[in-house]
Amino acid sequence: RKCAHAPVSCVYLWIYPSSHLYSALTFLLGLLPAAKANQGPEKTASGGDEDQRGWWFSDVQARSFNAQQECESSLGLEESIETVKTAVKELGPFDGILGFSQGAALVAMLCALQEQKLEADFNFRFAILVAGFCSVCSQHRRFYEGPAITIPSLHVFGQDDRVIPEEMSRDLLPAFDGAQILVHPGGHFVPAASSHRQTYQDFLKKFE
Repeated sequence: RKCAHAPVSCVYLWIYPSSHLYSALTFLLGLLPAAKANQGPEKTASGGDEDQRGWWFSDVQARSFNAQQECESSLGLEESIETVKTAVKELGPFDGILGFSQGAALVAMLCALQEQKLEADFNFRFAILVAGFCSVCSQHRRFYEGPAITIPSLHVFGQDDRVIPEEMSRDLLPAFDGAQILVHPGGHFVPAASSHRQTYQDFLKKFE
């Protein structure tokens, strides 16, 4: 989707399509409503009943996802990458990409594909990853074994996040060269206080 009132456009991955996240994203970046991912439910530590979606399953048999569940293979990732490629072709070009939680993990993978020149359709100038992490699925190691990603990135995570603990988000930082971080004292959400908004704005100004 394209930003409605911003000088840059943005593909963003909608993993938690709750009203809270929608309000935060709209407030921060002036984003239009996003199409939901079609890959099935994502498990959270909170056990809430929000309309949650995912980009791949870590438990193939149960068709569920847990960011801390180690697995040899997953289900749905390649289809999700194709979904993003289709969106880029049909709705792009875009300057940047934003993802939340499992969506941020997917953003890191897409950036790795771009860095390794494996996907000609991806030409993102920046990435914003909120509550991101490295996938612990063995099948996904290839995304972290290449050169450091040089796409400018902003990594946002909460010190009290019980779904994606802070250390998991920090483990993703070495995959990016010169990663910028925004740490907030809260949990698993997109921070939208005035000081946080200023950080987003300052980051995006580089790409005007």
